[in-house]
Amino acid sequence: MLDTNTGTGGSPARVNASHSCSVNSQSIPTRVVLLAGPSGSGKSSLAARTDLPVLRLDDFYKEGDDPTLPLVPGSTDIDWDSAQSWDADGAVAAITELCRTGRTHVPVYDISTSSRVDREALHIERTPLFVAEGIFAADIVERCQELGVLADALCLRGRPTTTFRRRLLRDLREGRKSVPFLLRRGWRLMRAERRIVARQTALGAYPCGKEEALGRLAAAAAGRCRRAPVGTPVPE
Repeated sequence: MLDTNTGTGGSPARVNASHSCSVNSQSIPTRVVLLAGPSGSGKSSLAARTDLPVLRLDDFYKEGDDPTLPLVPGSTDIDWDSAQSWDADGAVAAITELCRTGRTHVPVYDISTSSRVDREALHIERTPLFVAEGIFAADIVERCQELGVLADALCLRGRPTTTFRRRLLRDLREGRKSVPFLLRRGWRLMRAERRIVARQTALGAYPCGKEEALGRLAAAAAGRCRRAPVGTPVPE
């Protein structure tokens, strides 16, 4: 659960005024925190710890028979880590509708079959904040900011080897794809992880670990939204 009275160190949270804004609940009742990060970085588990409503952005993947799906260069594998495999317009529309009305309809995606198997209603009522998490969340930072619905944008980061193990165990447990595919993808993503974080940071997501992310989420829940300028360098 988020503590909206303290920062990550337990003292009153301090906000950089140049990167903060007050939430005007009269114009837009709800805002979103976009939670990005490499696959396996812990986005879903962190979002669950906040007790905030969560929109799963991975449910906006395109279906496996979509002719616009990209391929991994030099391979016949579909590149599910390319933003071209994802419906950004649908995700932004759902976020905007949630912010303005507190409800929307979202697809239910089965990763193992690469298909949308259902649609379901998502109701968040009039909560002032919710989390939208997924590997492509950073790709819609600018659009959400332009629409006036963005509270903050975060990119979870950690050790590439830890991310590799966490991702592989999860994907094997859930039977997401074939074992050879998961091993090829996992090895490729581990080597590319630092570039993935750098790209998401350049798109406007603030790179941080889990505890700092919880602190920024608490600040946003308390009505202080902090935005990393686009192009912010990745801290060492």
